[in-house]
Amino acid sequence: MTGSSAATESGAQPLAADYLGRTTPLDHLRMVLHRHPALSPGVVLVAAVVLFGSLNSRFLDPNNLSLITQQVAIIGTIAVAQTLIILTAGIDLSVGAAMVLSSITMAKLAADSGVPGPAALLAGGLVGVATGALNGLLVTRLMLPPFIVTLGTLNVFVALTLLYSGGSTVIGASLPHLLTWTGEAVSVMSVRITVGVMIMLCLYVAVAYALRGTAWGRHVYATGNDKEAARLCGIRVDRVLFSVYVTAGAVLALAAWLQIGRSNAAGPNAALDANLDSITAVVIGGTSLFGGRGTLWGSLLGALIVGVFRNGLSLAGVDVLYQTLAVGVLIIAAVSADQWIRQAH
Repeated sequence: MTGSSAATESGAQPLAADYLGRTTPLDHLRMVLHRHPALSPGVVLVAAVVLFGSLNSRFLDPNNLSLITQQVAIIGTIAVAQTLIILTAGIDLSVGAAMVLSSITMAKLAADSGVPGPAALLAGGLVGVATGALNGLLVTRLMLPPFIVTLGTLNVFVALTLLYSGGSTVIGASLPHLLTWTGEAVSVMSVRITVGVMIMLCLYVAVAYALRGTAWGRHVYATGNDKEAARLCGIRVDRVLFSVYVTAGAVLALAAWLQIGRSNAAGPNAALDANLDSITAVVIGGTSLFGGRGTLWGSLLGALIVGVFRNGLSLAGVDVLYQTLAVGVLIIAAVSADQWIRQAH
């Protein structure tokens, strides 16, 4: 008995030691980041603010901070739409083109056709919803990959925008006040916050609640995590996917309204970097490109990181091409980190 007990104990101790040896501090960090996807972008944002603030005193100037928030309002809003789609293991390459088409529709109807502001805004909203519905139908009915679908509709929306606008820009002076209202600002502790920024924050609160506090949100996560498992659980996957694309289209129409207020104009060449920046914001924010994991607030942090990097590099005199290079490096680093974090159990 004693020999058996001793053998048992001596056999158990190496197993326990092996287990403890496998749980390294790095493994623990990975598990923490897996449970809290927004933690790493929060750390990156703080580090970026400290870095650029120390390099250039103008970075923390209230006027510059106001500029960053105004720039982030557009990408941050587009990132909401992109987050919803990436959570379902898809990706949307047409977000920027859909937003511009919606903004041109609003502006041209108001400026050229004399349509009242509320009606023009509604028409632009319907165009945004229609772009999302088209993507959703192609993904769910024809079973086409989201990447291919949105790559195709990107070109369709760009062509429609150029045909409708004739390549011309509609300036804010010819638009009703409602369409440019989102560009108005109020002062909060010496920082000017625009109506567009406040609308964006309200949007985040509403969509974050929908994702975490409703059955629809739980179905979105389940669909992105494993479509077949979700279907076996009784979730109507195609209906969930279609609703996500339609919701994303409505969000892009809202972004179009904010874009008009931000630039006091509507042009076919607006938001050229919207696709890249929105994907960057979502991935940096901790949302997995494989779907089923991530938070909306992480995407807001990611959008702020993109805005801070672009602004900080600009103040440092870095050429815009190298700014784009830096954003590309951020994407690669974020995807690599996501792959590493996904290995946590």
